[in-house]
Amino acid sequence: MDKMMNSPWFLRITALLLAMLLFLTIKSDEESLNASTNGNMTDIIRDVPVEVYYDDENLVVTGVPETVDVTIEGPTSIVQSAKQLQDFTVFVDLRNLNMGQHNVMLQVENVSEKLEVTLDPSYIEVSIEEKITREMRVDAEFNERLLAEDFIVTGMKTNPERVLITGAKSVVESISFVKATVGGEPGLNKTFTQEASVKVLDKDLSKLNVTIEPAQVDVTVNIEEYSKEVPIALRQIGPPKEGVIINDLTPSFEYVRVYGNRAVVDALESIKVDVDVSKLEESKELALKLPVPKGVSRLSESQLEVLVDVTPAPKEESVEESGQVPAEEDNEVKTKSREFADVNVEVKGLNEKDHYAFSQPESGQVLLTVRGESPYIDTLSAKDFQVYVDASTAENGENLLVVTVEGPENVTWTVSSPSVTVDVVRA
Repeated sequence: MDKMMNSPWFLRITALLLAMLLFLTIKSDEESLNASTNGNMTDIIRDVPVEVYYDDENLVVTGVPETVDVTIEGPTSIVQSAKQLQDFTVFVDLRNLNMGQHNVMLQVENVSEKLEVTLDPSYIEVSIEEKITREMRVDAEFNERLLAEDFIVTGMKTNPERVLITGAKSVVESISFVKATVGGEPGLNKTFTQEASVKVLDKDLSKLNVTIEPAQVDVTVNIEEYSKEVPIALRQIGPPKEGVIINDLTPSFEYVRVYGNRAVVDALESIKVDVDVSKLEESKELALKLPVPKGVSRLSESQLEVLVDVTPAPKEESVEESGQVPAEEDNEVKTKSREFADVNVEVKGLNEKDHYAFSQPESGQVLLTVRGESPYIDTLSAKDFQVYVDASTAENGENLLVVTVEGPENVTWTVSSPSVTVDVVRA
């Protein structure tokens, strides 16, 4: 064996075999390299934008996807270059189509002829519609649960009040709501202005694909303390001076707005104002401070002017005494005054099921003073006079009603209270 291995021919044959093995190995690597460099490959380019060619001034197109997936197959070097550069365009050309529904093919341009291109999707359903623009009012929206206690929204407005909405005719005609919603932190108690986006919705509150101009508006929310208007109830206090007649009390305004706690304000039926007439001798305008009830934070007015219409006390005629009494003295007509106290004031004009109570005077009675010829005046009694108020137009709550007197002819009369306050409850 050693002799054979030392033979020159053995060494030559072994060297030849090793050389052939090395040659075959190198050739196989070169062929693999060439196959890798010059062969075909397939790759996918995802989310490639789609261009749409159409008359965008007069038409609206829907149904075109924003992106598609592009599969390219071809020589490796070209595939790799196309994927890296992405200098091709995926498009759909609708310029020669009429309005309506169409099934169209997506196309590719600026791509190497050596590449085979497949689009996903390759066909799409599109709708071509007339583009229209309408001007519509924007409604402000605000969650009132964000308000502080005893505060309310008195109004909301947007600036601008109207916007231009552009889109497909069918979409624009389906618009049910155009809203701008604002918010804030809980406990809001003052007016504020906030910028808000305009939302366009259909009847199912789904957002619609339209163009809005402007897309943002300023929303102003007016917030005020809870309030309501209540009537002024004048109460005459203090008996007038002897002979003075209080004909009427006229306030400078009849209603005042009351602000404060909701429960307190809702329970208020009027603001009672006392008018002291005990010192008046003639008509006069009084400036009176409005009382603020407990639980009320403020009133819209702090002072009230009341015009008191007064008939002054009549001056008694006197007969000048002289040394001689005229013969006609016995034929002179003499006048006399009489007072009837605690005369009931009747309330007319209410239904049988209605209820009432006097607030001022609480007794529902007045002092009736009559004046006439003597001795005729001595024959009269309180039953000869009818004293009443007409409550046919009275509302629920306190009502200031004028007192009316009917009585015999040739007699004049006055009442201590020309008007009374009656609390009415309608059935």
